[in-house]
Formats: sequence, C-alpha cells, structure tokens
Amino acid sequence: MNAELQPSVLVVEDEPAQREVLSYNLESEGYRVLRAADGIEALLMIEEEKPDLILLDWMLPGTSGIEICRRIKARPAFRMTPIIMISARSEEADAVRGLEIGADDYVVKPYSVAELLARVKTQLRRSRPATVGERLTFCDITLDAETHRVFRAKQELKLGPTEFRLLSTFMEKPGRVWSREQLLDRVWGRDIYVDTRTVDVHVARLRKVLAASGGKNLIRTVRGAGYALG
Repeated sequence: MNAELQPSVLVVEDEPAQREVLSYNLESEGYRVLRAADGIEALLMIEEEKPDLILLDWMLPGTSGIEICRRIKARPAFRMTPIIMISARSEEADAVRGLEIGADDYVVKPYSVAELLARVKTQLRRSRPATVGERLTFCDITLDAETHRVFRAKQELKLGPTEFRLLSTFMEKPGRVWSREQLLDRVWGRDIYVDTRTVDVHVARLRKVLAASGGKNLIRTVRGAGYALG
C-alpha cells in the first residue's frame, strides 16, 4: 500500500488483547492504526485524527458502542466515515439495530480476521478508493493508485507526489468542495504545519499539468470555500 495514500483505521476496543490483535493485523496490511479503549476517548480521537474508518466494539465501559456510533453519525463532518460494529451479540435484531443507528457493517464475535480485513477493504473502497489501489476516472482523466500513474486523454501526465495526492483526493469525491484546511489534513497530514497558501501553489501546479494535455480546467475555485473537481 502506497504510504502517501495510507488510510487510517481507529480501533475502539476495551479488551487489550483484542485491541492488539486487530491492530497487528491491520498494520500488517499497511493501515495506520489508531487505538481507543472506550467511547469517550474514541470521540476525542475522531475529532483530532479524523480516521478513514472506525472499528467499534458494541460492549464498551461507560458509554456503549451503539451510542458512540449514533453520536459519530450525528456529526455532519463524520457522517460518511465508515463504521464497522463488532459485537458478541449474534441476534438478528441486534445487527438490525446497529445498522439502523448508522453502522455501515456488523461483525459478530468470534470472527475471522481475514473476513474482517476484507470488510474493511470493502468499506474503504467505497469511501476512499485510491487508498486500496482502485483506478479512478473522471471525464478524460484516469488515476491508477496502484501504479501511481495518471493519464488524460490517454496521454500520461507527470505529477509530483503532492499533486498526485491532491488529484486523488479530488477524484475520490468529484463535486465536493474541499477547504484549504481539509486539503492540508488529507494531503500533507495533520502533524505537519504548512501555510494554507501552499495549497494554492500546488493546486496551480496541478492545473498547469492537467492543462498541458489540452483539456479544459476541471478544478474550480469556490470563492470563500476552497476547491472542487468538476
């Protein structure tokens, strides 16, 4: 998995052994793993780290996983973040309740690690397809995340790593308006301080490369808000 597109997974599990097994297997697959032992810690970490996917245990100390799921999905910024609920509850009614409250998938303990990893990949394919090596297409632009190549009208474009990450972010959600701060978090990372004007510089470089093939400008500036593709 390309480190530049490495997705983050938050594991919310109060049992240390279970938490470490999940973390080990996720890290072995190339994911950046975040850990929380209870729901309150998870809510704080979600705000700070904005994970790409959440593995959430139902039975947590204090506030239950089902309530944490409801709170996460009630926040507009995280409504589209995939949540896979993990539970020892095997009754159909429990699974239905979890899904109705907002979980995107429901896995019953004991589970197959291989199956759980496959479900993680499926959810990420829907929410962040570039992170799992998917090929993205928009108009006449094709981005191959696995080979790190971009084509426009069958002509290969030479993009720097930052411009590649910018384009993959735009192509995952065509039409979505990204603020400069959101692009800084997604493209540069949350632990690196970069001035927001740097975003403008790299968007200009990306536009220049895309325009070199003779196609129209597909990245629009939304005054006072940021940038969008299409």
